[in-house]
Amino acid sequence: MMTPAEEFLRDYHDRNPAAASELADRGRVGGRSVYEAFADHVGQPGSVLDLGCGDGALLAVLAGRGTGKLAGIDLSAKQLDVARGRAGLADADLRPGRAQELPFEDDSYDAVVSHMALMLMSDVEKVIAETARVLRPGGAFVIGVGGGGTDALEVFLKVARPLFAVVAEDRQIPTSGDPRSRTREGLDALLGPAGFASVEWHQLLVDLSGPPDSVWQTCHDTYYQVDALDETQLMGLRTAFKVASRSLVAPDGTLPAGALINVATTRLT
Repeated sequence: MMTPAEEFLRDYHDRNPAAASELADRGRVGGRSVYEAFADHVGQPGSVLDLGCGDGALLAVLAGRGTGKLAGIDLSAKQLDVARGRAGLADADLRPGRAQELPFEDDSYDAVVSHMALMLMSDVEKVIAETARVLRPGGAFVIGVGGGGTDALEVFLKVARPLFAVVAEDRQIPTSGDPRSRTREGLDALLGPAGFASVEWHQLLVDLSGPPDSVWQTCHDTYYQVDALDETQLMGLRTAFKVASRSLVAPDGTLPAGALINVATTRLT
């Protein structure tokens, strides 16, 4: 049975099936896409399962790098519909469902990946146990988790948090995820009992800079809590953000903005 947080995530992404990859496409890591930079840490395994695969953007990058057996699971059927239309994913095994109950056979994948999804999952110990079950011995688990924003994204959170805190109870976004899945120490504590080695920790700095209106839209699309705001609250937030970030705008009109993604890599021992 899905939790309230999972129901929200499913419904949100059914309404906005391309939102996650469109947001990722706005950022660059050393001139390349976020998914390309993340895929560098996955390598070229023969088979990959993506937990929270969304609309298949990461799987498509891995397909282009030569991975032949591709699979994914996601709560949103609409996102999976988009994924099935991507180049390289016609034969991918894409299924709706929860990562706590994977519908895949034991020892069937060389690598499991989860980009900005594990950190949103409940019962994370079950997710990790299922990951260990479907991985082959020595298989890789590569996890991307949010590490916070810089510049304009940091400013956005400062002005938005007080507003998020006073949203009416019937409009509040359900809390999702386990805080342990967002830190190196927490992941080691979760992964070790399931047979994984200590994680290696890498950091990606995603450049999201651009014109102020573009950066506002990026901030708007980054945080699920914005979905709880009514039109008046949203207009007020936009005005407050523009005022608070005005001093950061460069002479050429660019508003600097960035996001950190921490990439944890480990193997099943």
